[in-house]
Amino acid sequence: MRILALDLGKKRIGLAISDPLGITAQGLPTMERTNKRADLAALGAIAREQGVTRILLGNPKNMSGTEGRQSAWVHEFAQALEQHTGLPVQFWDERLTTVEANRVLRSSGISIAKRAAAVDRLSAVILLQSYLDSL
Repeated sequence: MRILALDLGKKRIGLAISDPLGITAQGLPTMERTNKRADLAALGAIAREQGVTRILLGNPKNMSGTEGRQSAWVHEFAQALEQHTGLPVQFWDERLTTVEANRVLRSSGISIAKRAAAVDRLSAVILLQSYLDSL
């Protein structure tokens, strides 16, 4: 059971994948967004290559737990992704994953430029690992 986790943004998509046993999460290269059709095709190819059986998508809830405009946009993308890949898409609360990723990267001492490039991937890893830990 391999799970592909996505931290969906307007410009980039952070990616992480579980090991075959579903215990640990590893980051994949961050995907630069182009257009919806190309993004869906690229994600479908990654899912096939990696033997993915489920896609986990970060659900950007408000701090109050309510869903806003960003969450509606993510749900729309998830529906298209599910139709394109034929794989089930599950949502997972992503509140504070980017904050945590930035904190980890800041404490590691890497430069701001490298931090910006790594934050989406690390957010996806944190998202996936929290899901795996909940199982």
